[in-house]
Amino acid sequence: MGAEQVRDGFVALYGTEPEGVWSAPGRVNLIGEHTDYNDGFVMPFALPHTAVAAVSRRDDGVLRLHSADIEDGVAELRLDDLVPETDRGWTAYPAGVVWALREAGHAVTGADIHLTSTVPSGAGLSSSAALEVVVALALNDLYELGLQRWQLARLCQRAENVYVGAPTGIMDQTASACCEEGHALFLDTRDLSQKQIPFDLASEGMRLLVVDTQVKHSHSEGEYGKRRAGCERGAALLGVDALRDIAYGDLDAALARLGDDEEAVRLVRHVVTEDERVEKAVALLESGDTRAIGPVLVAGHASLRDDFRISCPELDLVVDTAMSAGALGSRMTGGGFGGSAIVLADVADVDSITKAVEEAFAAAGFTAPRVFEAVPAPGARRLV
Repeated sequence: MGAEQVRDGFVALYGTEPEGVWSAPGRVNLIGEHTDYNDGFVMPFALPHTAVAAVSRRDDGVLRLHSADIEDGVAELRLDDLVPETDRGWTAYPAGVVWALREAGHAVTGADIHLTSTVPSGAGLSSSAALEVVVALALNDLYELGLQRWQLARLCQRAENVYVGAPTGIMDQTASACCEEGHALFLDTRDLSQKQIPFDLASEGMRLLVVDTQVKHSHSEGEYGKRRAGCERGAALLGVDALRDIAYGDLDAALARLGDDEEAVRLVRHVVTEDERVEKAVALLESGDTRAIGPVLVAGHASLRDDFRISCPELDLVVDTAMSAGALGSRMTGGGFGGSAIVLADVADVDSITKAVEEAFAAAGFTAPRVFEAVPAPGARRLV
């Protein structure tokens, strides 16, 4: 649904023209999984799939929310009644952003919002972050709050952590807010320093496929939180602020200090080696050796499967089948326990790899996957 359709939907709902229309994308994470809440490195890029919002201000302390994708009418909320973890529906994400802005002292007095999204929900592609960021950017513009993109990402993360109750890191919101077309974003999640890394696979005869397994997940459920708590416990046992502070060259010594604490060993090993994989991928891309990131992706999947233990049979089947069919690299992407995998392939092999994965899913009795090409797209922006 384009900007004009969203604007028309707003007029039909609220009886007036919106003050503007904004969009914010979902994201694919090329490498760097479960490192963001460990102050580590990540490298996502924005998808063409976006959340789009038509928005106008109100001055009566009322927030009205509507989604073109959900048949449940207009939700009307009073800003003074917004309380963390009281809403388990989709409205928690935009309402949480308003709550976070007001809690931070910004004078937001209400809004009418009409939303739609093409980011697949539950697919590990940051559909929730896209909703948060599009609302935050719109309110930042309309209320002239003067917040920078990284500040909006921080507020959106707080909305998801505190208001929604999902213990996610900062990567998803920053990717949606800050990515640039044709680039992957090398992000240091400790200080939010960023570097845009050119990522133009088409010019090199390659493609990156996203395979949505159709296995839904939810970060607000327990397993994600358990991994985060386990990483924090590992850092405490090693006497560091975050696992980011364990250098790759010191990993063996760190693991030896953890002794027979198997869970801590696994979690620490994944995070430290994953940070090293991100830095290796950045170096390869900057040197022009894009094809060589394939084995880095495969190693990342093995670590997520065996050490972090957040894969599932469908994700493993994508990776194993794609690699057997000639892919250059493949791994799960996102929070895990379902969602999507990515496949790096030569253009000539895309059709045969896609067919192999679809046939493997059918043979296993799994729901047919959704496969599409991922092209680095622009970050959040005003459309109208």
